[in-house]
Order: sequence, then structure tokens, then C-alpha cells
Amino acid sequence: MLILSVSAGAGHVRAAQALCASASTHPANVEAVHLDVMDFVPASFKALYADFYIKLVSRQPALWNYLYHKSDNASPRSFGERLRRAVQRLNCRALKAEIDRHAPDAIICTHFLPAELLSRERRLGNLATPVWVQVTDFDLHRMWVVPGMHGYFAASDEVAWRMAERGVSRAAIHVSGIPIMPAFSEGLDRTACAVEYGLDPKRSTLLLMSGGVGVGTLDLLAERLLKMEGDFQLIALAGRNESMLNALGRLTETYPGRLLASGFTPHVERLMACADLAITKPGGLTTSECLAMNLPMIVNAPIPGQEERNADFLLEQGVALKAVDEVAVEYRVRALLNDRPRLEAMRSRIAPLARPHAARFVLDTVLEALRHPFVAAA
Repeated sequence: MLILSVSAGAGHVRAAQALCASASTHPANVEAVHLDVMDFVPASFKALYADFYIKLVSRQPALWNYLYHKSDNASPRSFGERLRRAVQRLNCRALKAEIDRHAPDAIICTHFLPAELLSRERRLGNLATPVWVQVTDFDLHRMWVVPGMHGYFAASDEVAWRMAERGVSRAAIHVSGIPIMPAFSEGLDRTACAVEYGLDPKRSTLLLMSGGVGVGTLDLLAERLLKMEGDFQLIALAGRNESMLNALGRLTETYPGRLLASGFTPHVERLMACADLAITKPGGLTTSECLAMNLPMIVNAPIPGQEERNADFLLEQGVALKAVDEVAVEYRVRALLNDRPRLEAMRSRIAPLARPHAARFVLDTVLEALRHPFVAAA
């Protein structure tokens, strides 16, 4: 199988990596290869498509919000949309050659860009390989509804419903959840993980994850929380931001025994296993990981559009609270630490939503379709 993603934000790539990781242990001996479309385009197109997107959502969220909703309502046959797809085709020609070189039995797209490119190839008779689309948010933007796909994987029942309302055959829609790494399904022991990181498994533990846009810097938010009264410990993840990690390191000296600062880790599931509450942006992958780890959330600073709708989904399900700024984060943390039954009630609602085996479900569905092929009408 080929798994095609786009490195415009981390979620699409992480979903692809999760599918590959699940394939490596699949009993059917599945070989999965991950290709990032941005590795097969000119640097100018990558700067426009991926790098500009990240800058736009960080610096001009209101403009991104307008573009998100404008494009969601645009007709696929409009001049602007046809021009957009033509520009994509001109810049992604090397991708088709790479796909041909691999000669895959099936293709799974964790971003709509490769799905749009391959939809045209299938329509023209240049590609016979079945192509599947995996939506990576708890929302459905129009661009994910690409004609000519063999099947679609939805993050939730509502996303599946929206697909059908947009014209996708119900027989082609599968409610999978969002693929996450197999490690999130291992049932980790809190005490063992806490001891591994020098944490007290009996103390209330908050997990603060980086990536918040508009809620101040991670170290300032961490310091604000650490100034609160109460017997709790804080884990703060700075990702690949070295300067932020250094700032958090200085805080550990001020609050000894209360703060664990970490940079990027491939084992975030072990830190989640230590936590009682996560404070995070509502990305589709991160929130799916929290759900798999039975971890209630305070979501902050959502990117307008898809992350706002992810936040709405989590709030409606009663497994998260929303904070618009640092003041609201502190208020909600205080409220939950002082009302443990409320926090436990949030946790009790998670199980029906968690889909830790989403990646395996996707692979099993694609393999079954290869054994018993059918034509799905999109």
C-alpha cells in the first residue's frame, strides 16, 4: 500500500505514519510506504502550499477562517476551483511517476490534495489502483469529498452522515476514527510510566502540550499554573522548540519536583498515561490520542475552521472544556481540580468515542476490498 500525505500541519503526516506502523505488525504481512506529496513538488509550490498555510493560520487566523468557509461553499466546477486543481497538477507531476514506480495494490490518502490528483487520473483511465480517503478531523470540508474514490474513512458518525449528504455513496463510507499509533492501544500502566519519568503516580498530573496559537508562550502558561495552590504536578511538552524547552528548564529550578519539561518525544502516550487532564490544541490527531488514553481535555486556541469544529465536537460530547486565553485555562484547571466528580464524569464519557484501533480498521477494510473488489459510486 502507498500512504499519501501532505506536510501542511502535522496531523496528516502522523495519520500516515500510524497506518504504516500498524501495517508493520499486521498479520497479513502488509507492506506500506509513506510518501509526503511535498517531497515531489517544486520548492516554490511547497512554500505556497504548506509553508504559507502554517504562517497564515498562525499570523492571520481571521483570514484563514474566511478562506476555509469560502472554499467549503465553493462549487467544484467554478473557475477558481478548476484553476486551483490545474496548478496542483502542474506542480505534482513527479508524484504520479513515483506512484507508478511503486505499483501499489491500494492507495490511502490522509490529505485531499493527492486524492484530487488521483481522482483525475482514474477518470482518464491512467490509474486502475483503488484509492481511499481518510479524513483527519471531526469535521468534513468539501475538499475531502473527492469523486471516483473506492472508499472513505470518517472520523465519526456525523462526518459519515455529512459525506452522504454531499453525495458519497453510503456503501463507500466507513466510520473508522482517526488513525493513531498502535502504542495508544496498549493499555499502559500509570504507575510504571510515572516511575519511568520520575513522577508521583498518586499526585494529580496535568499535561500541557505545545502548539497553542494566541494563548501566550508555553513557559508563561506553565508558570501561571504552577503558581496555583494545590498538590499537583505538571508535564510540559515543548516539541521541537529548543528555546521554549530551555525556558521550561529554568522553571524546573523554581518549582522543583512539580514540573517535568520535555522536548519532542516519540512516546507521548507514556506521558499521557501519567496524566489526569490534558491542555492542548484541538487537532484531530492529538485529541484522538487523548481519547484513546481516556484523558479529558481543556482545548485552547483552535485554528479557525477545522480545529474549531473539532473543539465543538469534543464539547458536545462532554469530554472537554474550552479556554479562550490563559485566564480561562487557569480558571478551568482550578474548577476541575476542585471538583473531581466533574472531571471523572468527563472521563466516563470518553470510552464510546475512543477508537485506538482506527489504523488497523482502515487496513483491514482496504484488504477486504482487495479480496472482494467492488466499485463505489462517489
